[in-house]
Amino acid sequence: MSVVSTYPLSQRVLQMEESATLRMTQLARNLKAQGHDVISLSIGEPDFDTPDHIKEAAKKALDEGYTKYTPVPGLNELREAICVKFKRDNGLEFKPSQIVVSNGAKQTIANLCLALLDEGDEVIIFAPYWVSYSAIVELAGGVPVLVKADIEQDYKVTAEQVKNAITDKTKMVIFSSPCNPTGSVFLRSELEAIAAEISKHENIFIVADEIYEYINFTDQHTSIGTIPSVKDRTITVNGFAKGFAMTGWRLGYMGGPEWIAEACTKIQGQITSGANSFGQKAAAEALLGDMNPSLKMRDAFLERRELVIGLLNEIPDFKVNTPEGAFYIFPDISAYFGKSYDGQTIHNADDFAEYILNEGHVAVVSGSAFGADNCFRLSYAASEDQLQEAIRRIGEAVRKLK
Repeated sequence: MSVVSTYPLSQRVLQMEESATLRMTQLARNLKAQGHDVISLSIGEPDFDTPDHIKEAAKKALDEGYTKYTPVPGLNELREAICVKFKRDNGLEFKPSQIVVSNGAKQTIANLCLALLDEGDEVIIFAPYWVSYSAIVELAGGVPVLVKADIEQDYKVTAEQVKNAITDKTKMVIFSSPCNPTGSVFLRSELEAIAAEISKHENIFIVADEIYEYINFTDQHTSIGTIPSVKDRTITVNGFAKGFAMTGWRLGYMGGPEWIAEACTKIQGQITSGANSFGQKAAAEALLGDMNPSLKMRDAFLERRELVIGLLNEIPDFKVNTPEGAFYIFPDISAYFGKSYDGQTIHNADDFAEYILNEGHVAVVSGSAFGADNCFRLSYAASEDQLQEAIRRIGEAVRKLK
């Protein structure tokens, strides 16, 4: 259906939804600019600084003159480091020719969708899902097919659900583990069951987003690409933003079949070319250098998770599970639907997030942005003092609802 605009914008732009996380972050900034004390728990950004040894590697690269264009798929030094990382951490075997470095994992996913999808191709997206999956799929002409799991399933889609969602138009499956927004982590047995269903259909590709890999509180991280039946049609996506606190560096990467890497390189060559040169040198240091800072960040996030879950469980009628990774909590707050305070009625998660922002001055993100209308996402990438105060405010605000 066409959307009418005052300006001669394309239907592509008019039909595209704004990123809900960025929108809520901006609303929080606006409220703060009006003089309010706003605590923002809306954006998925570690509050730690990039480790010093990575920053020093970037400075050294600048001093050595790494300020020029790089090959579109990335510096060979970085692609070789990524191959080492994939084998060391994931049990995945790649050559540098199978690696493409992009300006963030978001561009990596866009490259893949533009490279693989034709108009009308269906893409199964495990929901709750990261907000940009569906928008990127639609931008590439694909049709998102949301397969939903609720809190009773620990927000993890089952193999049976995947089986029932597959049609003769299915071209791709996208999911993240650890998951944004839920923090859920798929077990190897769960991924094996899902792979068994997908492997029955030779033209379906898997895009496994593993950018939260290093923020994992379980004993293991399983890459679905290690499962033999789907190995040759799995593209593993990762990046540096979360595990190394390098959000502003805008560096992501993929490993997959060489012909797909070549296609993504072709697309990226027409849109952005290679990622920044000195940042790539630093990224190689991140993968091959001291991992202790990343491990310390993970441990800090685990402590915060325990704090936040304990505080949220004190709020009446919040349903909270225990996420095994990332730095999000995704409570089900549907018990508050239909309740009101001061003329505002909570009909859905959008209303709830807006109410919490205006009444409690805490920015969270409505679950509707992630395909889960009964929930909201709270990021605990903040100090313990901020988290305690934010949840105190949320509890105070919801207790007013009658």
